[in-house]
Amino acid sequence: MPSLLLIGAQGQVGQELQLTLPRLGQLTVWDRTDLDLTKLSTSTQLHQQLASVQPQVIVNAAAYTAVDRAESEPDLADQINARVPALLAEVAQNLGAILVHLSTDYVFDGQQSHPYAETDLPHPQNVYGHSKWRGEEAVRNSCDRHFILRTAWVYGAYGKGNFVKTMLRLGAERSQISVVMDQIGTPTWAKDIADAITALLALAPTANISGTYHFTNSGVASWYDFAVALFAEAKGLGLPLQIEQILPISTAEYPTPAVRPAYSVLSNRKIMQVLGQSAPHWQTSLRQMLQALSSKSSDIQT
Repeated sequence: MPSLLLIGAQGQVGQELQLTLPRLGQLTVWDRTDLDLTKLSTSTQLHQQLASVQPQVIVNAAAYTAVDRAESEPDLADQINARVPALLAEVAQNLGAILVHLSTDYVFDGQQSHPYAETDLPHPQNVYGHSKWRGEEAVRNSCDRHFILRTAWVYGAYGKGNFVKTMLRLGAERSQISVVMDQIGTPTWAKDIADAITALLALAPTANISGTYHFTNSGVASWYDFAVALFAEAKGLGLPLQIEQILPISTAEYPTPAVRPAYSVLSNRKIMQVLGQSAPHWQTSLRQMLQALSSKSSDIQT
């Protein structure tokens, strides 16, 4: 069985990948206690740590994702999102391993009015986006066998730092919430991302499909649309809520340190052609995720 290494195992996508990657081989999972990305500085150092695993596949689900805080912590964002992927790419190349690296819609400027394809020119508008773009370039330049998967608006049942869990918390405390209505994208369930990555890797041994891919759920929404659908589903499931009114506001009315793209819908066409299947609609996946939360399964962190 092939040996797989998952880095960033405790993140939203990482925890879902812990459930899907064992289908492909022997999985080793590392979180920040196993590999401190903030202190990683040389490929030799990383190679030594990987010696005991000798992975044939490395999946990097670790990232600095605090978009606003990155504006005041550019060096830390660059270390985790750009320099570490560069080291991973160098080591993966030396090992002859496949490297999977997650990236973001924030590499684009949001000025388009139609879905971004993999061939569209990135033009990041904030520190986080710049750091992720540099990480992508390092992977492309140093590792022949790679998958770069750009995704967007990620949420999941695991972890706490996502839009769905924030809205549920606020909705349980407040009767009124204001949500931005002029930023457009696609909410994407971490479980669906993990499934897509696992499906790509399953094809990799027999097909020359390395490269950059976009993957999100299907459909389009604003953050306001996302919140409205979320609360409708949550109320139907009987989740404890006080929310009575959701107010649409503009980006200008909700200023943030980091500039967000106004339009960041990603085209799934390339990955769907490779996998031979369509991505679930975002509302379908949202419903399934909320059903998992409402079941209060011991496997779900709330």
